Amino acid sequence: MFKQLKEDVNSVFKRDPAARNFLEVITSYPGLHALIMHRFNHRLWNWGFKWLARWLSLFARLLTGIEIHPGAQIGQRFFIDHGLGVVIGETAEIGNDVTIYQGVTLGGTSWNKGKRHPTLGDGVIVGAGAKVLGPFLVGAGARIGSNAVVTKEVAANVTVVGVPGRAIHPKDESEEQKKETQRQKTAENIGFDAYGVSEMPDPIAHSIKVMLDHIHEQDERIKSIGTTLERLDSNFQKFELTELKQEDFQVVEDSDETSAPCVVEAENLNKK
Repeated sequence: MFKQLKEDVNSVFKRDPAARNFLEVITSYPGLHALIMHRFNHRLWNWGFKWLARWLSLFARLLTGIEIHPGAQIGQRFFIDHGLGVVIGETAEIGNDVTIYQGVTLGGTSWNKGKRHPTLGDGVIVGAGAKVLGPFLVGAGARIGSNAVVTKEVAANVTVVGVPGRAIHPKDESEEQKKETQRQKTAENIGFDAYGVSEMPDPIAHSIKVMLDHIHEQDERIKSIGTTLERLDSNFQKFELTELKQEDFQVVEDSDETSAPCVVEAENLNKK
């Protein structure tokens, strides 16, 4: 028992740089408290004391904000970081060295008895707010991105993001990263925060992301047309696209208090 407790504490040190000493971890980490109480409740559940196990799991939830059904099977060195809002269902199975963050749900999609909740392989990481729903396997080493909703099996060592969850392969990830870098550059010029675009499944943010990609494609096409015309006609006057600047999209307060509180700088836009 003490050997397992020491192993659980050491897993906190390995995965949380904020952890400073044994006393702090053992007294101040609700994820560790929830895990310790679950291991005891799980034994009671297997011994047939199911009501007592459920009642003690309710007490653990009130104390930690983490709900783990006593029937769930959890492996070694399991780490719940922050923990508030975590829900782990009865038939969930969790392998060794798994890490999950706050707001994660390992839930079911059916009221039928039997296996209803997911199985997480060794080394899986589930990001904050993610929902993994259904009786399927998340392969060893897989990563579930923050706020993702996963309802299908996940292969080993694959990263899943979005709603619904989709796998990102190394090639796709590299191409998407290039696009995201260009979006960030364009977005910075027009004063838009592109960070929210890539992280949240917001339809408005998605529309803006598509617009940023379209602006970049248009710029590239215009440059290509200009280069071709210059090559065909020696008299063609070379041109450069006007660079977008952040100050062109800034707003200023109107001196008239009865009018709108801010207006777009029209003079800068007319120069375009």
